[in-house]
Amino acid sequence: MPITFRVNGESVTVDVPADMPLLWVLRDVLGLKGTKFGCGIAQCGACTVHIDGRVDQSCRTRVSTVRDRDVVTIEGLSPDGSHPLQQAWRDLDVPQCGFCQAGQLMAASALLADNPNPSDAQIDRALNRNLCRCGTYVRIREGIHHAAAAMTDDAPAGGARVEEDDR
Repeated sequence: MPITFRVNGESVTVDVPADMPLLWVLRDVLGLKGTKFGCGIAQCGACTVHIDGRVDQSCRTRVSTVRDRDVVTIEGLSPDGSHPLQQAWRDLDVPQCGFCQAGQLMAASALLADNPNPSDAQIDRALNRNLCRCGTYVRIREGIHHAAAAMTDDAPAGGARVEEDDR
């Protein structure tokens, strides 16, 4: 039975098994390659997306659970890569290999939507489910602070909320 949901603001209908992970629907069916496979057990955060305004790992989410819901991927953070976090990542050369960075950016955007001026401890807590195998955590924190400063004069950027249960 086809499943309809919204991805990055556009309605999509997919005819896939209901228990197929959302990650594979995004990557293999819809061609949105920004969301990465890391561990497959929701422990690394590489597959982080926003579902109805909440951070979630797409590797553990069955596509049937997103029927009639809103999903935002890294491609939807900003269509042209101009989100303050994406700009900060470029300005500060945050990624080393870049593999985990889409998930890091999605978690960071949720944090900044909820807390426009987070401390290092708040950043660490909000991103504790996102692993960086290269260890660029200091640059990630710096990038978040840089983006937060850039956003102070702008209207709040879209993003998902990080809830206490999600940390």
